Amino acid sequence: MARWILLGMTILGTVVVFTTHNAALLAIALLMTLIGFVGFVLSLAAGRIASTSRPELAMASREDIVAMRKPLVRPAAAAQQARAPARPIDPPQTS
Repeated sequence: MARWILLGMTILGTVVVFTTHNAALLAIALLMTLIGFVGFVLSLAAGRIASTSRPELAMASREDIVAMRKPLVRPAAAAQQARAPARPIDPPQTS
């Protein structure tokens, strides 16, 4: 609703700017047009951002982020490492 009010204020200010002969009214109308236009553009941007942003409930909590950063250990790989004996490292060959 505010978006349309700002657009109407911009259009009304532009009409007054081009039809008035009074300097004070011209300054007020120019200011009204500038404020209305900037406000209209910012309200369009806010609407666009709000339409594509995720709600707060969809955000991950701190605990979820910490859990996601932990390395993944697969149970099969962990069991295989526990069963396989460690191979001794051969000493380097010198000639």
